[in-house]
Amino acid sequence: MSNSASSTSSSKADSFNRDLSFFSTGLPGLDRTLQNLQAGDNVVWQVATVDEYRPFVLPFWEECLRERRPLVYFRFGRHHELIAPNQGGRRVNLRPEDGFEKFVGEILDVIEAEGLGACYVFDMLSDLAADWYSDRMLGNFFSITCPFLYDLKTIAYFGLRKDHHSFHATDPIHNTAQVVLEVHRKREQLFIHPQKVWQRHSPTMYMLHAWEGQEFKPVTNSAVITEILANVPQPWLDFSVHRLGVWVRTFRQAQATLKAVQMGRKSNTEAQAFFQRLVKMILTREERLLELARQYLSLSDLIEIMQRMIGTGLIGGKSLGMLLARAVLRQKRPDLWQKLEGHDSFFIGSDVFYTYLVQNGCWWLRRRQKDFEVLLKNAALARQKILEGKFPDFIIEQFEEMLEYFGQSPIIVRSSSLLEDNYGNAFSGKYESVFCANQGSPEERLKAFMQAVRIVYASTMSEEGLDYRRHHGLLERDEQMALLVQRVSGEMYGNTYFPHLAGVGFSFNPFVWHEDIDPKAGVLRLVFGLGTRAVDRTEDDYTRLIALNVPLKQPEAKGGNIRQFTQRRADLLDLAANQLTARDFRELAVQLPASLRNLLAKEGQSGDGDWVLHMDELLEHTPLASDLREMLQTLESAYDYPVDVEFTVNFLPDGQYRINLLQCRPFQVKIRGEGSRVRIPANIRAENVVLESSGPIIGHSLATEVDRLIYVVPKVYSQMSMSQRYSVARTIGRLTHLEQERKPTIMIIGPGRWGTSMPSLGVPVSFAEINTVSVVCELALMHEGLIPDISLGTHFFNDLVEMDMLYLAVTPGKEGYRFNEELLFSQPNRLTDLLPSAGGMAEAIWVVERTQEKSSFYLNVDSMSQKAMLYRES
Repeated sequence: MSNSASSTSSSKADSFNRDLSFFSTGLPGLDRTLQNLQAGDNVVWQVATVDEYRPFVLPFWEECLRERRPLVYFRFGRHHELIAPNQGGRRVNLRPEDGFEKFVGEILDVIEAEGLGACYVFDMLSDLAADWYSDRMLGNFFSITCPFLYDLKTIAYFGLRKDHHSFHATDPIHNTAQVVLEVHRKREQLFIHPQKVWQRHSPTMYMLHAWEGQEFKPVTNSAVITEILANVPQPWLDFSVHRLGVWVRTFRQAQATLKAVQMGRKSNTEAQAFFQRLVKMILTREERLLELARQYLSLSDLIEIMQRMIGTGLIGGKSLGMLLARAVLRQKRPDLWQKLEGHDSFFIGSDVFYTYLVQNGCWWLRRRQKDFEVLLKNAALARQKILEGKFPDFIIEQFEEMLEYFGQSPIIVRSSSLLEDNYGNAFSGKYESVFCANQGSPEERLKAFMQAVRIVYASTMSEEGLDYRRHHGLLERDEQMALLVQRVSGEMYGNTYFPHLAGVGFSFNPFVWHEDIDPKAGVLRLVFGLGTRAVDRTEDDYTRLIALNVPLKQPEAKGGNIRQFTQRRADLLDLAANQLTARDFRELAVQLPASLRNLLAKEGQSGDGDWVLHMDELLEHTPLASDLREMLQTLESAYDYPVDVEFTVNFLPDGQYRINLLQCRPFQVKIRGEGSRVRIPANIRAENVVLESSGPIIGHSLATEVDRLIYVVPKVYSQMSMSQRYSVARTIGRLTHLEQERKPTIMIIGPGRWGTSMPSLGVPVSFAEINTVSVVCELALMHEGLIPDISLGTHFFNDLVEMDMLYLAVTPGKEGYRFNEELLFSQPNRLTDLLPSAGGMAEAIWVVERTQEKSSFYLNVDSMSQKAMLYRES
């Protein structure tokens, strides 16, 4: 018999309140968060200590007493009692050391006797595992007890230490309980993070909540969330335990070795031996990156990475770059490292991708496609099979656990292939990244996440990605897709979610628009909202370009109205619609705290809330520009190579900010001597000048003879249908790829934007169609108000820089610019000589080809002075 004491006799059961329609936690704010307790709820509190469990137990106990509900406290733990004998209810003392069968039997007897609608508080379950020397038996106990309690429509509280148990305990508990709540502490404040709330849902239910007074308020800032969650031990997320064989053995041995070294029982030499094994198992086999890893990462770092891996294999280039950048700053600039937003990313190993291909019948499609044309022909079939494939059950289970951790925080699934972000090949924008707003039920969120993974996997067979690999001689290299799953950095405002700032940064600035600019100081492309607006070329908006040694000097300043060139719209996640979208900045500005709004924007002259994004206050009165400059220079020094990074910036309530380094990779720019200047000739007669430009110009100074000049005639192009404009783009792609051996100097001139996704705004070529071009020139002629955007930092312009291509823009009619198309028309159109089948395009595409008997066109470009001239020698 158990030693039972009772201050409320069960013989008086009929006087109890057995209303099953409403149960309360005793905390009204928590009731609102969870949409109340429901009859049958088994509530598991995952805590670090019993002191984090007790604050939730006592209000529940007191509420049950107030409601006159049957109430039982099962006392069996080694910790201090949760409920004192004089606090009412029934107390049942148990001895788990007497054995599993007796312990469970006594509990079930009590539950059966109490009947419908009773309420229970259990001591910390973790002490049972200690008594029974078995996590598996703890799981068995819960699997037996929980359904019995549910059937009797009870409410039961359980405590569980969150750094104590293997999946043998946690899996049955998580699968069986109706409510699982994780408790966190930051100094004296408690937070809850719902992991599971069965049959209830709200837009904020699975977010981290701060307990403030009577309320549990959703934490909306990613920097705060990550600071609280990232460093908390969570062994049920230790995915290494799901792996078998050499992987898990090596992992466990490495853990044991690290612990022995920390305790002084083994030498650092043994730790280094394990490091050398693990670094090639999970990080990279590229020698230059291996050297960086050996210098800046430790065995402890590698073990932490493995604990956050789903599947086995390598984590890929993008993940490695992010981790290395943080490690470099941690070691070389701890003051800057302190300003970083923490990361709690997960890594899906490359073996998961390979297994997915094999199990879904995609591998043979890749295997057979040695011929490039055959590869392209069958790529669509391969993509379709990948998009329709299925994942193994054990991988889906790990996806579910990861999504439980993130709750309803938006996440992004990013490509991190083995070849990506390496020295010599950036793969900028060649593979997909997919945002998941991560709203809806757990089943809906899992479905959306798995589709995001499939989309990234399918992008490995995209024509653009395959062409990039061919152009860089990488088709025969092993290319597998690992994935980086990151919490979207930002803050929630109503139903919208976005970072305060995002952008790309380069340690070397290839666009020097003023003599005061030091190219070695670096450059930023900065936006408000999600960074998609910084890396994708926007067709109808502008961004802020910042030379880091003179951050207030804007390229547009010489053009007059700077206000005209400010960002007007911001990309964000619409949580209600569960999708990526864009909104006017004016609409978002009024939601920001006044201090942040005044830092980023200025109110329009009307004073009616017409806020204009300006950023001068930010750059002048915060150290953000200097912090980012120093970070970039530190990373360049470590890489011994220019770097480019993607980042976000989020402001905390106290006015401080956190920088989230999302990506770091070698910047594939060719740096030439500082004296590399080109003279713009002053004695060329006006009738011999085709064009003059005063910028923007991106690329190196250049003086060259043009072998082939391809001109898209604006007046003809503007009258064409959308389908005809796509035909123009395809024809240009053929014109730029005629030669196999000789590489002519090709210049393309066209209206609006090259590479646009909207034919109404330019020429919709893919980069693969113009990757043999030397000079790209944009004419601001497509519609009124279209000024060529200085899109440095976008995927399109990264491709231009990587291929050492020159970009320049011309605004006809504006001072400092000239364009004389009649001089081009005075030359024969060689289009049909080069492409006999393109006769239908002869009015829209004018091709001037250098010949021995004709005078040539010459192009002189001086990047430093932002001057260019294309002319014919008389």
